[in-house]
Amino acid sequence: MDQNHARRIADELDLSPWQVEAVGRLIEDGATVPFIARYRKEATGTLDEVAVTAIRDRSARLRELDKRREAILASLTERDLLTDGLKVAIQGVETLSALEDLYLPFRPKRRTRGSVAREKGLEPLASLLLEQDPSLDPEAEAAACVDAGKGVASTAEALAGARDILAERVNESPEARERMRRLFAAEGVFRVKVVPGMEEQGAKYRDYFDLEEPVTEAPSHRVLAMRRGAREGILDLRVAPPEGRALSILEEMFVSGEGPASRQVREAVQDGYRRLLSHAMETETRVETKKQADDAAIRVFAGNLRELLLSPPLGPVRVLAVDPGIRTGCKAVCLDPQGGLLAVETVYLFGSAARKAEAAEGLSGLCRRHGVEAVAVGNGTGGRETEAFIRGLDLPGAPPVVLVNESGASVYSASEAARKEFPDLDLTYRGAVSIGRRLMDPLAELVKIDPKSIGVGQYQHDVNQAALKRSLDDVVVSCVNAVGVEVNTASEQLLSYVSGLGPQLAANIVAHRAENGRFRSRKQLEEVRRLGPKAFEQAAGFLRVRDAGDPLDGSAVHPESYGVVESMARDLGCTVRDLMEREELRRRIRLESYVTETVGLPTLTDILEELAKPGRDPREQLETVAFAEGIHEIGDLAAGMALPGVVTNVTAFGAFVDVGVHHDGLVHVSELADRFVKDPAEEVRVNQRVMVRVLDVDLNRHRISLSMRSGERKGPSKGGGSGRKPASKPGGNRPRKKEDRRPGAFNNPFAELLGKDE
Repeated sequence: MDQNHARRIADELDLSPWQVEAVGRLIEDGATVPFIARYRKEATGTLDEVAVTAIRDRSARLRELDKRREAILASLTERDLLTDGLKVAIQGVETLSALEDLYLPFRPKRRTRGSVAREKGLEPLASLLLEQDPSLDPEAEAAACVDAGKGVASTAEALAGARDILAERVNESPEARERMRRLFAAEGVFRVKVVPGMEEQGAKYRDYFDLEEPVTEAPSHRVLAMRRGAREGILDLRVAPPEGRALSILEEMFVSGEGPASRQVREAVQDGYRRLLSHAMETETRVETKKQADDAAIRVFAGNLRELLLSPPLGPVRVLAVDPGIRTGCKAVCLDPQGGLLAVETVYLFGSAARKAEAAEGLSGLCRRHGVEAVAVGNGTGGRETEAFIRGLDLPGAPPVVLVNESGASVYSASEAARKEFPDLDLTYRGAVSIGRRLMDPLAELVKIDPKSIGVGQYQHDVNQAALKRSLDDVVVSCVNAVGVEVNTASEQLLSYVSGLGPQLAANIVAHRAENGRFRSRKQLEEVRRLGPKAFEQAAGFLRVRDAGDPLDGSAVHPESYGVVESMARDLGCTVRDLMEREELRRRIRLESYVTETVGLPTLTDILEELAKPGRDPREQLETVAFAEGIHEIGDLAAGMALPGVVTNVTAFGAFVDVGVHHDGLVHVSELADRFVKDPAEEVRVNQRVMVRVLDVDLNRHRISLSMRSGERKGPSKGGGSGRKPASKPGGNRPRKKEDRRPGAFNNPFAELLGKDE
């Protein structure tokens, strides 16, 4: 890593340069973020995944800046435009915008009004005017430039051409652009109007039909909603600071005095701003606010995805999984503890009494024949009714019945992975398989689905897709490696997210397992085709081999540290297995005795913790939510009801909660707590069990407004918090409008714009 980059990143992230350089070297050597954070703590000074990821990403952006810098220098050199002063200036800038500002006057461009004026020989007149000599007579000087042969027919044309040249100078001034950039960022205002004639078609954007909001206060969801409305031709979106403020700054920079020449320059400055600079800065501001909104939305999505992927698993048990269906019947499947398919059957719960009796016998028979230990029911249409029906059965063994979020199950059903695993199975049964596996191990099943199809995002189709994919991939990789993967049962998709593997090596591991039987040790992974030493180093610590001859193979202790553990056991006169099973032996270990040049106390502490709980799962214990009895449809709800629910999505403006009626209700950020809440992630997380109160129900639009506040209304208070680290930093809670109503599900358009597909 470039040392200048290391120092800059260290300053930005409040780290030591040596830590940044260490991370840079490891990444350049092929190390992954989870591996660095877990197994190279001594090298980095115990930096966690967040810090390592930040260093990686910032370093990549600085490399892109350098790449652009070199391209600009090459272009200027090729066209013989590079001077020593310009080269020094280009090499000294630290942002892409400043770099582009320097390059702007030299960038190859189409003919402009200014370039046409230069072709007519009016550059000297423009320079003379810019000197703003009080005694200068612009008309007289312009008269000397009149030349019909050059296309200058009058003094007025000469002065207009000179002003065009000056207007471009204003637009291309790096200092002017930087000051305008800061002004747009600090004092810019979004101004939104409905496009005439689009009021009815754009009804869902009605809260934006007449909106003004400062750039500094517009939260991500409103920025993205405004942009979407503009893209759909519903809204007219503009952003600019007060024009008088902008012109005052520019005139202070370029205009001196009140003479005739100064008046010409002032006119050129105003034209340069209105015709050129304001549009350039508006474009930049829209791009920058879009990027900031993207970042915030992606953080929200990533935080929700992490909570969902780390949902508590039921574990390896025999499961009956049911995908509810009213007209076509419920698809039921039985799965073994590894998720293998045992049986399929279609039962009809919504028909006649005879059909219901037949369904009851069919489900009971499946449970009896396959020793079912738990029942998973999809939470789609008919889910509550199916759950209630099954709960009312006297099933053998009285297995618990759990309602499972089935978002994205249909995507998996039609995927290549599902077709490959179940080529002859109808896709409706594949969906039931996915539902059952989600109960057993949500992480292992959800990695098979594009995260954007899981239903925990916010405007995910509007944000930068490359940035979204990078962030979500990071989350999946982090979660998979935090939990660890059993190499003998993991799917190809799950293995592909293990540090150092990827799709090809994951496929090779599965193929090796199919050809040679289960792995009996981690070392056997070295026999997998194309899995070399580097991949083994990166992956081995995150792969588990249960019931291996070496008990450490089932733990998170890296094979490179096996020798340290063996030394500990040898010094205590016991076996490694004894060390893992007996706490009194572990208490006798003095970690300082095993410190070496490469293994320090952080790694040794991790090893000791792992010996106490080998292969520990960081996920919590599974807790199910019991929805209110008798509440199955939105029409069953009434204002004032207190209901249990589960959070399905957290956004910048609140949280969506499933209360068991097939339509999630919105708890607006203003209703999350009795105190002021800036960031919903401070209060709630995906899959959290909550109690809510119904504020209002709109049956026509299927919208439910909920509250988590106590019955007593209290004014907002400053500070406070739940102690949870916020996942994002969105802006304020409410739009600024001439008629600003209390925020809630019915006068805030964001829930409708978010949509179930989001």
